[in-house]
Amino acid sequence: MVWPNRRAQDTALGGELARQASSALAGLLAAKDMTRADLAQAMGISPGRISQILSGDENLTLKSLAVVAHALQSNVEITFRSTPPRTESVQDGPSFGPQAPFAPTLH
Repeated sequence: MVWPNRRAQDTALGGELARQASSALAGLLAAKDMTRADLAQAMGISPGRISQILSGDENLTLKSLAVVAHALQSNVEITFRSTPPRTESVQDGPSFGPQAPFAPTLH
């Protein structure tokens, strides 16, 4: 199906990727036994800004991901993978499968 509004598709895909990145960041914080306040201090920004980044609604740039990774003494790895074809149902609307096509991995 061709999306009548390409921006809606871009927004959905970008939102999913942002949520994946935020989830990976939250997991890395937990693994390093760091709080949001610890990360904010390491980055020299406010804890409120960290909350925005970790909300999953933020449009993160590659630069901001690199800065966060540096503060966490980690690396960012971006992997492109093939995804299963999109399936759609009249009831459910478009589905992008279990993962967005671009999944950042933070190490």
